[in-house]
Amino acid sequence: MTTASLGDTSYLLVSGDEAAVVDPQRDSWELAESCTARGVRIRYALETHVHNDYVSGAMELRAATGAVIAGPARAPYAFDHLGLAEDDEIRIGDATVRAMETPGHTAEHTSYLLFDGDAGGEGREPEPVAVFTGGSLLVGTAGRTDLSGEHRTEELARAQFRSLRRLALLPDATRVLPTHGAGSSCSAGAAGGERTSTLGAERRTNPALAGDEEAFVHGRMAGLPPYPAYYHHMAPVNRAGPRVLGGLPEPRPLTPVVVEGLAGGGAQIVDGRDRVAFAAGHLPGAVCEELDERFAGLVAEVVPFGARLVLVVPEPEAAAAREAVRQLLRIGYEDVAGWLAGGVGAWVAAGRLLRSFRTAPAASLAGRLDGRLVLDVRPTRPEGGVPGTVHVPLPDLPRRLGALPRDREIWTVCGTGRRAMIAASLLHRAGLPVTALTPGGVSALL
Repeated sequence: MTTASLGDTSYLLVSGDEAAVVDPQRDSWELAESCTARGVRIRYALETHVHNDYVSGAMELRAATGAVIAGPARAPYAFDHLGLAEDDEIRIGDATVRAMETPGHTAEHTSYLLFDGDAGGEGREPEPVAVFTGGSLLVGTAGRTDLSGEHRTEELARAQFRSLRRLALLPDATRVLPTHGAGSSCSAGAAGGERTSTLGAERRTNPALAGDEEAFVHGRMAGLPPYPAYYHHMAPVNRAGPRVLGGLPEPRPLTPVVVEGLAGGGAQIVDGRDRVAFAAGHLPGAVCEELDERFAGLVAEVVPFGARLVLVVPEPEAAAAREAVRQLLRIGYEDVAGWLAGGVGAWVAAGRLLRSFRTAPAASLAGRLDGRLVLDVRPTRPEGGVPGTVHVPLPDLPRRLGALPRDREIWTVCGTGRRAMIAASLLHRAGLPVTALTPGGVSALL
């Protein structure tokens, strides 16, 4: 099960009529139902570490199937679980899973060696067929080590170096099955496009397995992009044990009157329609975030964790609302009041006003910024960016709105136009004159 929006993969290990799910996502209900329908019993929900980027589905699987939650012995979980230390083993059908402590990505991080049958016997050392590496060894890179705070980054970076060298001793043919991959902010570098690999391939091509310890640590101490703000909330939620939902909550259709009341009470309106349609007409105070696989992650960049949400969604509305809720639940945004039934058409029909702002293709400003205030909201800005532009990463923008001038039009830009539109919706809500540069991005200004 790959969750492209988070850059993560969960694994279902089946042997005979027994199974384990490694690093399950919160919305694992359909997976559990499928196993039950096929006569497969999920015996374990197996965690490699306390996750920082999504809400674990281990509690959901336990409630649905009776599975035992197993994970690192050093993980400070506040709920009953089976702690696995170095060389501890569990059986799933005819397969054996052995714990291998690999601290670094987090202090308690544990990988799991998979053996086809018994993990030994007759004086021979068995060879694993695969290793679940979680956030330790990734395809083409390794997991970042700064998620536990700056005070622990160096300690964990050195632990990660040693863990990677241990993993590198496994046989060439061992399949590498990481949880984090391309698109994950838990990665310390650009992960490869493939979700899985082999030890032999990683030894030949992965920069994290080359060089000495000091060079490795230096690379983990500087130059990494900031991780999403919602990460600060995930580990505490997962340590305590997230609330069991028992299935995807059905989002409620709401009337314009109810939406107006919720917004007046502080709820945040998130509009998942096309960005151009949003700019042409949207509910007052709404934030634009197109509904696709990146939806929830970008919502989390600008909407405070725990905020109450009201959705405006594209057609088919009910299905779109369910997809939005699913993505939001994965990262702990649980308070979704519902969705505006009938969308902006129903809003207008009820006598409510829409708001709008201008858009322009980024190429239309190429070579003629002419003193315009251009706000670059990309996560990072390479050296030698467009002269005269002001750089404020999108997650920092809500707290820096007060420092922007109110007497000049601001043109927002990013790499593709997507973050530029989100930024424009924030500025417009704050009463600042704004034009969003989309389609196109910074490269079109040069």
